[in-house]
Amino acid sequence: MTFSTRAAFQVALFCFSVAVVFGPRPVCAGSKFAHDTLVIETQTGRQTFDIEVAKTDREKARGLMFRTGLASGRGMLFPYDKPMVVSMWMRNTYISLDMIFIGTDGRITRIVERTEPLSETIFSSHGDVMGVLEIAAGEAARLKLQKGDKVRHAHFGTALRN
Repeated sequence: MTFSTRAAFQVALFCFSVAVVFGPRPVCAGSKFAHDTLVIETQTGRQTFDIEVAKTDREKARGLMFRTGLASGRGMLFPYDKPMVVSMWMRNTYISLDMIFIGTDGRITRIVERTEPLSETIFSSHGDVMGVLEIAAGEAARLKLQKGDKVRHAHFGTALRN
């Protein structure tokens, strides 16, 4: 989940409040995400992910909160309209994730592996990025993802061409 805007933080707080009242899996307005495909070109070949896309501030605030699992080959993309330093955390996120920060050129700039569920530790992009991909913990290592790998997705202007 990102908290780069005040609105996003307020939505996260709302979702947490709903969780306290209604249980561990609240339904927040706007929790249906667009679906897409993203490919990462690695030294070992192309890795394809079925992703959900968190487009709005509300969706970015919600992210993968309250999920109890994330299958291999799945993930969530947090795209940004302009290059910016992005900070992420794991508040209300029950599963461990790998966070992949993607630069303006569509290349991986940083990978944070095996984040701690429910932690409020802040993970920074350490520079301007255009997006963050969250995948299941351990996937980045298993797939041998590395800084500099090319991400193929329309948001980065790097969609695959047949």
